[in-house]
Amino acid sequence: MSPVNRGAAASSEFQGENMEPTSAGLTEETQAVPAAHSVALTKTYGVGQAAVHALAGITVTFDRGRFTAVMGPSGSGKSTLMHCMAGLDRPTSGQTFVGDLDIGSLDDAGLTRLRRDRIGFVFQSFNLVPTLTAAENITLPVALAGRKVDQEWFGYLVKELGIGDRLTHRPNEMSGGQQQRVACARALINKPAIVLADEPTGNLDSKNSVIVLDMLRHSNRELGQTVLMITHNPEAASYGDRMIHMRDGEMVAPEKDPQWTGAKR
Repeated sequence: MSPVNRGAAASSEFQGENMEPTSAGLTEETQAVPAAHSVALTKTYGVGQAAVHALAGITVTFDRGRFTAVMGPSGSGKSTLMHCMAGLDRPTSGQTFVGDLDIGSLDDAGLTRLRRDRIGFVFQSFNLVPTLTAAENITLPVALAGRKVDQEWFGYLVKELGIGDRLTHRPNEMSGGQQQRVACARALINKPAIVLADEPTGNLDSKNSVIVLDMLRHSNRELGQTVLMITHNPEAASYGDRMIHMRDGEMVAPEKDPQWTGAKR
């Protein structure tokens, strides 16, 4: 089986139940369940007149196998939305779901398993472990899960991202672009159902931006993974097949987003 098919057919265990595979291997019944969704999601920081409403009742659905770009100015709530959808932050009210699993019902151990097994993360600041080599950073999620590394899949990611000559290097021995490509491989190594990317090209030059964005689009179109990307960049957003615009904690029409410049989809 090719690395692409192996990624699409991947499944693993979560809280004693079999995780659903990525969209290429889903039954019609499971396919009807969105990859993630929120219901009346709010997030408030502070109290009284000092309260800041980062999310103001967001209800949104992210269908399986789609690449959604979320745009908006700084402070619009887009990163807060992603963090709540991934269980990195608890909402003030409302619900978030990954598949049919209510994230709010999970304890800390359950949230850890959710993020480890079902979600891949790519952050603007790379978040690599400085004492580990590139290879060790990539395979860290597999090691934490107590599984064996799929060497064929590992080799495929390394080749596609062009980091084969950096596997023995630590983060301080790599450029920013190389670090982000390592982070991208780490996000995909467990073959997650959902990939969440928060400004993945924010610290990259144009060449490395294209490599990372091409890989995210490939994981979406060829592997059937759901991709949710936060970005300020209309060109990066154009890699998605759906765009959501946010302002002041709410979803808005594109013309109300000052970042919108009519990028091609």
